[in-house]
Amino acid sequence: MNLHPPRVLSIAGSDSGGGAGIQADLKTMSALGCFGMTAITAITAQNTQGVRAIQALPPALLEQQIDAVVEDIGVDAVKIGMLHDPEVVRAVARAIDRHRLERVVLDPVMVATSGDRLIAQDTVAVLVAELFPRATVITPNLDEAGWFVGHAIADADALEGAAHELRAMGARGVLLKGGHLSGPVLTDLLLDGSGVARWSGERIDTPNTHGTGCTLSSAVACGLARGDTLREAVAAAREYVRAALRASAGWRLGHGHGPLDHGWAQRR
Repeated sequence: MNLHPPRVLSIAGSDSGGGAGIQADLKTMSALGCFGMTAITAITAQNTQGVRAIQALPPALLEQQIDAVVEDIGVDAVKIGMLHDPEVVRAVARAIDRHRLERVVLDPVMVATSGDRLIAQDTVAVLVAELFPRATVITPNLDEAGWFVGHAIADADALEGAAHELRAMGARGVLLKGGHLSGPVLTDLLLDGSGVARWSGERIDTPNTHGTGCTLSSAVACGLARGDTLREAVAAAREYVRAALRASAGWRLGHGHGPLDHGWAQRR
């Protein structure tokens, strides 16, 4: 007898525009049949055009949010998004250890789709040291991965080398998202203890890409919470995101980069 749905905790920032952050995470979790919970790291004032303001929440309050949901409801998988300063990173690391949280997906959100910087520079080294080893998989886009390894990742041929560099920095699994590559065909690459897996697909023509990374990492966490292997979770998450991009391609919500259609799976 199934007493509860898979339980997924999002530790991330709030997006007032509803397209990314914990809002995208909760929509994804609901669409994929999981019970979503949140521990909010920061509140942002943003829309499809950009980020206007960020108000961080105290690290102690963040830890209390995590403690409250883990101790009562329980957590099968964790998705980590925007962590804006070193003390917040350390608070999350302490909570992971305290509750022995497994199946952790780290989406190192550094820059919004609009181009706004979301993380302090001194946070990057702490993020690598504290959370790379604690995560099941990290899911940087190519710009973020380039900042970590110290050089640009120019094409699909460079993906595997960069993934190995990130593994050498302590990451157990690395999913490099190829959405920032040029050309009509995009490649995503996963490197884990079993080796390398690649997925390729045609670029989807849409201006509505706000929250794509948040959505993908949340979908991976949902798969892990259901008991999928990492490769199974990544494959299913990619299909969910690609369908969400196609479903919202005709939307005109806002005047910038619009959101995905997270609810497409519920209307099948």
